[in-house]
Amino acid sequence: MAAGYGELLRTRHAARLLVGTLLGRLPNATAALAVLLFARAEGGSYALAGALSAVYGAANAVGQPLLGRAVDRFGQPRVMLPAAVASALGMVLFAVVGLEPLPVAYAAMLIAGLFTPPLEGGLRALWPSVLRHGDQVHAAYALDAVAQEVMFSVGPLLVTLVVAVWSEAAALLVINAVGVAGALSVVVSPPSRRWRSAPREAHWLGALRSPGLLVLLGSFFFIGLALGAIAVASVAYADEHGGGMVSSALLSALGAGALVGGIVYGARSRPGAPERRLRLLVAALALGYLPLVLVPGVALMTVLAGVAGVFLAPALACAFVVVDRHAPSGTVTEAFSWLVTTFVVGNAVGTAVAGPAVQLGGAVSGFAVPAAGGAAALAVLLTAQRFLLDGPRPAPRPTERRTPDEPCAENDRNHAVEPGFRPRHQA
Repeated sequence: MAAGYGELLRTRHAARLLVGTLLGRLPNATAALAVLLFARAEGGSYALAGALSAVYGAANAVGQPLLGRAVDRFGQPRVMLPAAVASALGMVLFAVVGLEPLPVAYAAMLIAGLFTPPLEGGLRALWPSVLRHGDQVHAAYALDAVAQEVMFSVGPLLVTLVVAVWSEAAALLVINAVGVAGALSVVVSPPSRRWRSAPREAHWLGALRSPGLLVLLGSFFFIGLALGAIAVASVAYADEHGGGMVSSALLSALGAGALVGGIVYGARSRPGAPERRLRLLVAALALGYLPLVLVPGVALMTVLAGVAGVFLAPALACAFVVVDRHAPSGTVTEAFSWLVTTFVVGNAVGTAVAGPAVQLGGAVSGFAVPAAGGAAALAVLLTAQRFLLDGPRPAPRPTERRTPDEPCAENDRNHAVEPGFRPRHQA
């Protein structure tokens, strides 16, 4: 297992791209906490801090696919580095101005969120050109999903450390400086500078004209909803079971389960169509959420949270492969960015839905929301499976032999012009 990942990371540019992307995404991973701490330090209420974070999140959800489309058209360096600098300047403005005047603070959040660079989608677009074999690409997707769990665990700790040593404003500045450095490391690398999107049909829907991609996005909206609800339900459970670090223990167990699952999943190749495999992984993920409704004692509940997380990273890694295969030609970065946006929006909706659920029925009702979300995610895949399984597949390039599950140079594209639209729409 370790040897396989070691070989992947020893491939030229692979470790640099992975680490640079993780550092570049650090501001996004820590924005909610960093904004909350700074707003509170400036005398703002929790409601105001939440509103500022919501503006950042909404702008981020809009900006990711738009910037992803720009990357597909103009290349990574010309879009990602200016976007990273603009996003960081938005946070600098927020750190300098504070909460007064309030419209400027909201504008700063809008800028910071809207221009967050789509490094996540960009990395996944680069993997097929950096790694030698399709199996390595799939392992890289799994490692990427695992690295996300590490980043979302370590990032808040880093923010807390900078606040303790320096100040809340310094945390905003340091985290975003690290983000710009990470983005710079990626875009000046040879793979990023050489990368060009495949030829694309100009179309106003872009990646969204792929029915298979729409099915995937619909399913992962509900997975994002489940995760957002788990965070709220965990706090409610902690309030009912002694408070303290109980909620942190549950969320840490969830992340640890995802970490282990992702490492094991990516350790070897998986035969067969990833679309069929994704249904099984989402089914297992949905089943894992059901026992949380039992809300047993803290020790057993922590174990159940770990089990609930085991299939998250594998499902994400498999979804990345499916995105590759269903993104229309020339839209790979945009397609991956839509997955990020859908997941984030689902997470926010799950948080919003779980709050009233907890208010009505406590932790039991709170954990019923992720159970329902997992079931809905599976239902989307099952009811619309023909769009995933029957979609056209590209033929291998004449000089290569590929398995049906192996990506080509940019991504596995279906090249289909969808019914109801004419060619030459403007992208």
